[in-house]
Amino acid sequence: MMTLKQLMETFPTEEKCREYIFARRWPNGVRCPRCANEKVYTLKLAGRWQCAKCTKNGYRFTLLTGTVFENTKYPLTTWFQVLYTMLNSKKGVSALQIHRQIGSGSYETAWYLCHRLRAAMQDTDFCKLMGIVEIDETYLGGKDRNRHMSKRIHKTGTSAKTPVLGAISRKGNVVCQMIENADTATLTKFVKKAVSDKVDLVATDEHAGYRHLSAMGYNHGTVNHRSHEYVRGNVHTANIDNCWSLLKRGILGTYHNVSKAYLPLYLAEFQFRYNNRNNPDIFGDVLRGC
Repeated sequence: MMTLKQLMETFPTEEKCREYIFARRWPNGVRCPRCANEKVYTLKLAGRWQCAKCTKNGYRFTLLTGTVFENTKYPLTTWFQVLYTMLNSKKGVSALQIHRQIGSGSYETAWYLCHRLRAAMQDTDFCKLMGIVEIDETYLGGKDRNRHMSKRIHKTGTSAKTPVLGAISRKGNVVCQMIENADTATLTKFVKKAVSDKVDLVATDEHAGYRHLSAMGYNHGTVNHRSHEYVRGNVHTANIDNCWSLLKRGILGTYHNVSKAYLPLYLAEFQFRYNNRNNPDIFGDVLRGC
């Protein structure tokens, strides 16, 4: 990935940013953002097109229509700097830090920019995990006794926290999602969706929710963490545990607090950044998804 100096030299003006977005969004020519129609008309006003197929009177659009940059009051050069900072921060970057960096009028503005970019970090070309896959669940959130009295939910143990389920292919990608309950039905549904049935091995801990994986045709191996068993041959969950450690360091050390309503966006950012850690064009891939 480019350095900050290279970023500033490559995108010094608004026009350069627009040219880059155009090349990423429409590599084969302008298309209508509503119906993907190629037969659009260029209007006299620069940077505007019209599609006669969508509506009777014609649908007018610009380069930024339908993107996270639509109706933005901030220059694209600022958006590019924020995105660069987010992608180069292994444990994420807080909206407060972005606020200081770009000199936004308020913290809420920086928070809004970050969440818009997180929404663009989606793995659209997701393929089911292959090889040796580790699956595990973790719980995010502080202890109920540490919350203000008005915000306590009066539950004990992990029931007061938000469960997150994840799977990782060794030396490959990770996929994770927020769940409501770590029950058998939820875990089984996740495995079917995320893991190929031709996988070599599925490694989990002793959680009872994974008990049907062998009957489903998976080569399932477990380790018993309660008995202090953490590895048995190829069976262990060290890689997914490392991912959870990285995620929690980001949430506790960088964001400090993440609400349940926005947790899926933070998970999407974490997952995208991890899966594209060796991608030299990670910056362009995010902009393509914007």
